[in-house]
Amino acid sequence: MRIGVPKEVKNHEYRVALTPVGVHELVAQGHEVLVQTGAGVGSSIDDAHYSSAGARLVPDADAAWGADGSVDMVLKVKEPVAEEYHHMRDGLTLFTYLHLAADKPLTEQLIQSKVTAIAYETVQLTSGALPLLYPMSEVAGCLAPQVGASALLKAQGGRGVLLGGIGGVANAKVVILGAGVSGQNAANIALGMGADVTLLDTDLDKLRMSFWRYSNRVQGLASSRLAIEQQVKDADMVIGAVLIPGAKAPKLVTNDLVAQMKPGSVLVDIAVDQGGCFEDTKPTTHADPTYQVHGSTFYCVANMPGAVPNTSTYALTNATLPYVVGLANKGWERACRDDQPLALGLNTHAGRLTNLPVGEAVGIDAVSPEDVLA
Repeated sequence: MRIGVPKEVKNHEYRVALTPVGVHELVAQGHEVLVQTGAGVGSSIDDAHYSSAGARLVPDADAAWGADGSVDMVLKVKEPVAEEYHHMRDGLTLFTYLHLAADKPLTEQLIQSKVTAIAYETVQLTSGALPLLYPMSEVAGCLAPQVGASALLKAQGGRGVLLGGIGGVANAKVVILGAGVSGQNAANIALGMGADVTLLDTDLDKLRMSFWRYSNRVQGLASSRLAIEQQVKDADMVIGAVLIPGAKAPKLVTNDLVAQMKPGSVLVDIAVDQGGCFEDTKPTTHADPTYQVHGSTFYCVANMPGAVPNTSTYALTNATLPYVVGLANKGWERACRDDQPLALGLNTHAGRLTNLPVGEAVGIDAVSPEDVLA
């Protein structure tokens, strides 16, 4: 198979979809890997590392995407943006993060172009775990308290509150909505920075896990509308970390509730890729990451792990490479037949939407991956 790795073009997106280790593995199994010149520079991986691993360097995106139809599969990190739509075509397999539930125009474009699109974030194990979302959820969770702490600085328009560590002074209160991977990692970092941390979730098993993980230093509360309202009002920082695989995130913090928060408080929405879990969430960029709502600062960068691309790129390839190898060796159809979790990642094929939660979110008729494979 011929596999293309284009340079990411989303605002301040420095990650790349494949490391030289991944290139070496694919080439060793008989595949050809085309890497766009400079694709890895943002992740501190230069072209020489790719060429020495066996990649063929190509000069532009057209070559990496296979404008002439010569590329069978394209690996990316972020969903295609408008300037990349013209690259998509029938017969191409695209393997990347898509987050279609919050992006109807991209969904329509993938259907129209008849791309076979497999989304990292909807590959799901029988346990319910999301193996290709996991590493980026870890990164985003670890980053959330850090960026939130920066936004709390008075010079940044915040309350002028340090998260903790000062004797005789109350620690900042950090409230985290969602005790999944990103929420647990956010709690770990916020706790390490000295904050008083509260985790809310509807899954009591996750809350019990946090009890043992943090030796009862993190308060775990069963999530409800009233509990969210009570906790958010008193918070210095709120981190939204709620995920429903493939579907839009629920809106848990209303505009009215934000108006009742402390002036200068900060809200960080990790779930922004799936539409966000705050009513006033709108995607921002690393170039302009925050905006004000009722005197509070919203941080809603849609590609948070892109801020630490070296770490993120290696973590991502560690997770995706076994699936990439399977797709390359078998082709998308057989690979999905042989691997049910991978089949759940199928989002579009041959002009059809193949993810039911996405269809419900964007209002487009969908079929299940099983129907396509049958």
